[in-house]
Amino acid sequence: MDQRRMNREEERSMERCANPKISIVIPARNEARNLEVILPELPEVNEVVLVDGHSVDQTVEVARKVLPSIVTLTQTRRGKGNALACGFEAACGDIIVMFDADGSADPAEIPAFVETLVRGADFAKGTRFHRHGGSDDITALRRAGNAALNGLTNALYQTSFTDLCYGYNAFWRDIVPQLKLPPTTVPALASGGFWGDGFEIETVLNCRVVAAGLKVAEVPSFERTRIFGETNLRTFADGLRILRTIFAEHRRYRARKRSGLSGTGDLTAQEIA
Repeated sequence: MDQRRMNREEERSMERCANPKISIVIPARNEARNLEVILPELPEVNEVVLVDGHSVDQTVEVARKVLPSIVTLTQTRRGKGNALACGFEAACGDIIVMFDADGSADPAEIPAFVETLVRGADFAKGTRFHRHGGSDDITALRRAGNAALNGLTNALYQTSFTDLCYGYNAFWRDIVPQLKLPPTTVPALASGGFWGDGFEIETVLNCRVVAAGLKVAEVPSFERTRIFGETNLRTFADGLRILRTIFAEHRRYRARKRSGLSGTGDLTAQEIA
């Protein structure tokens, strides 16, 4: 570990506190019925940010009715990744918790994520594949695909992740600049959004926290089934997108490592194709 990296870690540690403010960021698109159930279940935190994905139901209205203190905004482009990036920018807490609106995430697990960060991790990564974790939702096909993609990522990055494609994570807000997510203020390209705007966001985050040299700790998590509605996941199309993401992020990582730069730069849909 070089001296500059040691200094950065010491500065982050000094700025962080044992009783951090918590922001929960919830990306949602047409999740009004689910929000009626999950919002009352959330623990008391400093802030809940709902990022609406251009819903055509009463997502925002329901959220405001159920939780009057909620902060609501509309994402600038399309896709879960863009919604999360908008939420990260809007969040004011010391710690950001990524929380799905479909009812699959158990709010009772949030304290475990926070404790993991307070104890020294930069990024607390949820995992369903721990003896204390599990899933009522994942299919055999998705489980096999996740295992293959997870193994590939571990081989390329020399990591030991157990769950690559899971969206229940938490991290200190001060690492957001190092993640170098696509700028939220830039309009979509004629050919589509930026790479990282879609469901590949979990993979992008996992790759970039490693590329940035941040400390990652896994947290056991149990995934519940969606309460209402149908998932927007497309097993084969999103699986292929994640595979491309792994290779693209690794190419970027190696290129910047050779040039002596840390972290990763922004990728567009054209660069990944």
